[in-house]
Amino acid sequence: QVPLVESGGGLVQAGGSLRLSCAASDRTFNFYRMGWFRQAPGKEREFVAVITGIGRAYYDDSVKGRFTISRDNANEMVYLQMNSLKPEDTAIYYCAADPKSDGAYGYWGQGTQVTVSS
Repeated sequence: QVPLVESGGGLVQAGGSLRLSCAASDRTFNFYRMGWFRQAPGKEREFVAVITGIGRAYYDDSVKGRFTISRDNANEMVYLQMNSLKPEDTAIYYCAADPKSDGAYGYWGQGTQVTVSS
């Protein structure tokens, strides 16, 4: 069973919005720190946002003020609301789980493509 499954990606014009969803396979993930990462063509994967088990959120400077990470532990879901999208946000977005909150993300989803047109 795939532990994490992302959805919600797509094609959007610059300035638009998308909401990504990440479904976890079981309630164990409710205790984990959960992160969103992205990888653009020809670039390294980079951190986007993270949320702790108690809901504290942290963001990369490039998305601060535009993206919001949230979680719904009752339904084992994590979300990434993306507003004011820019062409440079184009990437495959991955959801990941950090079971020990030590930066070692041991579980990854398959990714969802986000394309922002100018």
